[in-house]
Amino acid sequence: MAKLNFKYGTMGSGKSIDLMRTAYNYEEKGYNVLVLKPSVDTKGCNKLDSRIGMKRTVDILINDDTDILLEVRKRLATNLRCIFVDEAQLLSSKKIDELYLVSKIFDIPVICYGLRTNFKMKGFSGSTRLLEIADSLEEIKSICECGKIARFAARKVDGKYTLTGKDILIDGTSSSVEYVPLCGDCYLKKVKKIDY
Repeated sequence: MAKLNFKYGTMGSGKSIDLMRTAYNYEEKGYNVLVLKPSVDTKGCNKLDSRIGMKRTVDILINDDTDILLEVRKRLATNLRCIFVDEAQLLSSKKIDELYLVSKIFDIPVICYGLRTNFKMKGFSGSTRLLEIADSLEEIKSICECGKIARFAARKVDGKYTLTGKDILIDGTSSSVEYVPLCGDCYLKKVKKIDY
């Protein structure tokens, strides 16, 4: 039975690159893949857009009306072997449930990539549901500026850390907003201003 997989990491950990590399491996062997991302992720429009410049066109932009089961069923005769989802944290829990069903009903692996928490250390609906039901969890590690493993994405606006603002603000849509991967210690000290 195929699995629903969740590969999570902070901004800049290489999630999109891992997705593109793995999809290419399938395609190089002659298999078809399906690449999805939420339509709310406007970075790159209909493309995956990595920080090192790699890009790939997305097959389906998912919104609340997208019937993922139907979209997969349409492609079953095309030697479809794997489904990849970028920015899965931005999906609703209902869409994550649909991806779980796809993996079981069609026996096709689904690999979701995304953030575990937002810039406030709170779970996104999509990533929270993935942590609850995914068959496999894997952390893609990145490094904090102090050298420890970064597990949190902090938001900076005009160069200053902030805990205010919209929960979803796509990086690259404003020149004043950036995300910084931080370890737990640095997050508490720099963002939450807790000195211990």
